Amino acid sequence: MRILITGSSGQIGTNLGLRLLDEGHFVFGVDIRPNTWTDRIETLLQDLSTPYKNFDEGIGHVHYPDGIDLVVHLAAHAKVHELVEQPDRAIENIMMTFNALEFCRCHDIPIVFSSSREVYGDIHRYITEESHADFAFTESPYSASKISGEALIYSYAQCYGLRYLIFRFSNVYGRFDNDIERMERVIPLFVRRISRREPIIVYGENKVLDFTYVDDCVDGIVRGITQLVDRKEDGHTINLAYGEGQSLVDMAKRIGEVLGIEPDMTVEPSRLGEVTHYVANIGKARALLGYNPQTPLADGIARSIAWSREFEQGDKAE
Repeated sequence: MRILITGSSGQIGTNLGLRLLDEGHFVFGVDIRPNTWTDRIETLLQDLSTPYKNFDEGIGHVHYPDGIDLVVHLAAHAKVHELVEQPDRAIENIMMTFNALEFCRCHDIPIVFSSSREVYGDIHRYITEESHADFAFTESPYSASKISGEALIYSYAQCYGLRYLIFRFSNVYGRFDNDIERMERVIPLFVRRISRREPIIVYGENKVLDFTYVDDCVDGIVRGITQLVDRKEDGHTINLAYGEGQSLVDMAKRIGEVLGIEPDMTVEPSRLGEVTHYVANIGKARALLGYNPQTPLADGIARSIAWSREFEQGDKAE
């Protein structure tokens, strides 16, 4: 398969690209920044939030003589609270999705779109079956940008016959996620601060989220890519997560247990725009894709810490 990945320099994009390359597939990346994790993914440096009008030569000005089989669109500004403070970045998310869709429309290519559990809003009803997302529960500009992206994809399917799969991710963590100076993520942030015996702040004493180890996430995406390219499945919106909830307080304690350090923890109220309860219903992913996540949080944290230590010693993905 020949796969184009937008957001290929990010955590999921890097893990996905390397998995596909290891399986013998062609991978081409598009990102606004170079990949700091690996040199193996050929990458076009391009800002997809800029409007484009000519897609005859590929995204921007790149031509693919042998064609592309599928686009995985991961590129996005992904921090919920940052987009509350800078809502213009939500509009950039929508433009990135539009550009990816126009490329797919012009070249008759299917797309895999990375949506988010944020589209469900702050679910006090605890309903996470895919058909129950409702824009009336939109909590933040970030979630609005993902709902808008999904709506654009549904419209392209209706108007242009676009084949697609939409995956709603939930708190993906693991390998290639500790660049927190660029993008602050809660698990690598807590790992770093607890290991240095620095204080941590948990926003939401009763906040429960569904943490997904990156290998499980990538396995689900690869299964979807194969189904879509082989024309076995398309037109589905699917939750990809572990399927169990963990409180942020317990997650921080688990990190401390692995490190052998008691966390210096302060609990404060949840921040504006953040979801406080989410546990995914992953029955659809199991049924359609044979998806079966293998990594509970305790194992995932141990693997994440082990990888982070190796990386800090100078290892780089080959």
